[in-house]
Amino acid sequence: MTLPSADAPLRHPEKAARPDSASPRKPPWIRVKAPGSPEYHATRRLMRELHLNTVCEEAACPNIGECWKEKHATVMILGAVCTRACTFCNVATGRPDELDPHEPERVGAAVAALGLKHIVVTSVDRDDLEDGGAGHFARTIAAIRGAAPNTTIEVLVPDFLRKDGAIETVIAARPDVLNHNLETVPRLYAEVRPGARYFASLRLLDQAGRLDPAVFRKSGIMVGLGEEKTEVLQVMDDLRSAEVDFLTIGQYLQPTPKHHPIARFVTPEEFESYRRLALGKGFLMVSASPLTRSSYHAGDDFARLKAARAALLAERA
Repeated sequence: MTLPSADAPLRHPEKAARPDSASPRKPPWIRVKAPGSPEYHATRRLMRELHLNTVCEEAACPNIGECWKEKHATVMILGAVCTRACTFCNVATGRPDELDPHEPERVGAAVAALGLKHIVVTSVDRDDLEDGGAGHFARTIAAIRGAAPNTTIEVLVPDFLRKDGAIETVIAARPDVLNHNLETVPRLYAEVRPGARYFASLRLLDQAGRLDPAVFRKSGIMVGLGEEKTEVLQVMDDLRSAEVDFLTIGQYLQPTPKHHPIARFVTPEEFESYRRLALGKGFLMVSASPLTRSSYHAGDDFARLKAARAALLAERA
């Protein structure tokens, strides 16, 4: 393993002064095998050849081995450096990269080469851009449509805070799924997601549905950050008030000792309880497990989501 040089830029300079907080030993239900399949390496080579970033790598996702074995990579556009400093996130922070005008076409080429039925495209936050990167999202959607017209597209967008017209630009490009994660409960925002605003994120999800009632809306939170059960249930109610269709709930895993500490590991039984409660509140789909992430099994889940909406509409007819 090659260690970074002493003068290499810090991945998280804003966290350098934070005290270390050791992560507790993972319980048996949270452990995964190290990636190493031929399909994993083939997917990794394709991402490098096309000069694409993936949130799977940048955010240190525990499911990368399983997903990449199935050629399910989640592309991260708008560069690899985020303008925010969320304390849970492993994506690098600092001065962002120059916007690459050819990136959308390379994403389209990757989707076609992988033969994907469903693709998730996410991004870093780009508070430095006038539209927050919304136009780049729209161009990426168009490029995927051109290269792989039968592929369904899910975009996991930032909050576009104070970026007037941004969500309108993304929705006008007609993604199949508009995903934006709340990440945690309102009480923890100042510590966990300091650059964001809880109710602004809720408004974005609500506005997406008003702009296009046909778009599926999705959001997710992490647990194990110090939230209470009653707070999680309130988030569910808030998301249903915004008519969000699909909720994901997963265990927070601490990327480094400088990141937000893990308060506890939530048991599989508690995740199942959250799943049942969320379904009872009216979500069409709920994925809740220790290893659930926004794009985990996204293609299969989208097929079930469409079926669930069709069944609901038939029931109401």
